[in-house]
Amino acid sequence: MRYGFFLSERNVDDPIGDLRDQIAGAERDGFTSAWLSNIFGLDALTALAVAGSQVPGIELGTAVVPTYPRHPAALAQQAMTVNAALGGRLALGVGLSHKVVIEDMYGYSFDRPGRHMKEYLDILIPASRGEHVSYAGETLKADIRLSTPGAGFPVLVAALGPRMLRLAGTVADGTALWMTGPRTVAEHIAPTIRAAAAEEGREPPRIVCALPICVTDDPAAAVARANEIFETYGRLPSYRAMLDREGVAGPGEVAIVGDEDTVLAKLDELKEAGVTDFVGSAYSGRERTLNLLIGAAKG
Repeated sequence: MRYGFFLSERNVDDPIGDLRDQIAGAERDGFTSAWLSNIFGLDALTALAVAGSQVPGIELGTAVVPTYPRHPAALAQQAMTVNAALGGRLALGVGLSHKVVIEDMYGYSFDRPGRHMKEYLDILIPASRGEHVSYAGETLKADIRLSTPGAGFPVLVAALGPRMLRLAGTVADGTALWMTGPRTVAEHIAPTIRAAAAEEGREPPRIVCALPICVTDDPAAAVARANEIFETYGRLPSYRAMLDREGVAGPGEVAIVGDEDTVLAKLDELKEAGVTDFVGSAYSGRERTLNLLIGAAKG
């Protein structure tokens, strides 16, 4: 299992410089990847292109870029440009986002999201390889060939439900998870996405699992803190479904929490469940937590 680092947007005077320093630290500490979310702050692709181009060696990923606000060919062009700036180190994570964001904030319809993602990937993936795309779906159309440098990078789908996991396994390179525990990975995520890939004769897909993590001697307080920080995710339907599958009440119960031995055992459980890349979001006890992750990343 490879180890990645979840980058933080901090309230500083130079956010891009701070991001560059975080990426440099992750590369120096032996992490194989660093990931940036795309919510309401920095545009993840733009920020990674600028900050990441100053740091060689480490894979840089988006977790994740919402699909609805961007035409898939436009996103392909942007991602190819970023990949060129990074020297071929981009991992493009994409996702539907949530109905409350897409309908209430952006004003798009969230009707039939599975259809939307299929049509989106049918354009995005070949376009991002520099292929000519001639496509007419129910909601998306394209007749275009991009000449942008930087073609060819892994595309990961924020796939949680069966249909999305099958898409991720058959046409994309894997899935990027959040708020998904080891039981759910072992019993639902890994079998579904691997079977879909195998049916198409494809290589086993990546399963990138990001979770809150805290090394501490007071796990009860750390769980309570995680429930407070990540409370919103317990109410969003897609994540709520994963928490229910795991049999837990809130986000704090899928956080990786405990002393060093406990946390290492939980990381091993994720590896056994099928996770290929663990991405830690150190939300508390940062120094002690990062020390453990650095040791795990260096093997």
